[in-house]
Amino acid sequence: MSVATTAQWVEGARLRTLPMAMAPVIAGSAAAAGLGAFHPVRALLALVVALLLQIGVNYANDYSDGIRGTDDARVGPLRLVGSGAATPGAVKRAAFGCFGAAMVAGLLLVVLSGTWWLLLVGAASVVAAWYYTGGSRPYGYHGLGEVFVFVFFGLVATLGTTYTQALTVSGPAIVAAVATGLIATALLMVNNIRDIPTDSAVGKRTLAVRLGDRAARGTYVGMLAVALLLVVVVVPAHPWLLVVLLLAPVCVPPCRRVLTATDRAALIPVLRQTGIINLAYSLLFTLGIVLDLAG
Repeated sequence: MSVATTAQWVEGARLRTLPMAMAPVIAGSAAAAGLGAFHPVRALLALVVALLLQIGVNYANDYSDGIRGTDDARVGPLRLVGSGAATPGAVKRAAFGCFGAAMVAGLLLVVLSGTWWLLLVGAASVVAAWYYTGGSRPYGYHGLGEVFVFVFFGLVATLGTTYTQALTVSGPAIVAAVATGLIATALLMVNNIRDIPTDSAVGKRTLAVRLGDRAARGTYVGMLAVALLLVVVVVPAHPWLLVVLLLAPVCVPPCRRVLTATDRAALIPVLRQTGIINLAYSLLFTLGIVLDLAG
């Protein structure tokens, strides 16, 4: 029986993806502050929910791809099931353990905010997390993964965070939701660009596979560009939000690598870089809100 080490479990959790979960909560909380309704306890609970869902979906993907054999010839970081480091049952239990803990934190958030209808949204988030690669017809295998990442790690996470604090949303909240969603989707896109040969071989039709290598690489760049430029929509009312454009030079190196790298393993660092870009966006967005309030 395979027993993974603590270090392997940590690696299997794919910590480099956690900024993708943190960014929408930070930006959503900043938007709530802009509405004069920042609640630190609710923000913390939203962060716990987002992090647990992200780790849970990482383990769920590890399990589902592992039992299907998708990871047998994968280029990239350790996969617990695919490498044989842990049994499929253990990884599945870890995934559902994270989902269960996320639901408890989400319930507390709903109780504190009185937003009971969000229980349905929370349930939908867990279902979407599992069926990304789980079940008999996983939507991630049919080119819909990016759509669900945009919706749940962008729109739902950001606007949900704002709403549970302010009980309303704002123009900046919507911009941040779309931007963080696009950057999170770009992270998934580059991950799938790296895996085009192996995914194609096992019938996993991700959006990158469907678009083709060249178009998928261009789409990554386009997602980052739109995410940054979208802020101009709210600049007339919130001019300090232009500070997010300071992130543009940071986007150049990963974009250049995505467009030019011939060795697919060379795309692995772009995953971490894209996660950092999403986190940096949320922090600069927060700075813009603070300066806006101070002005």
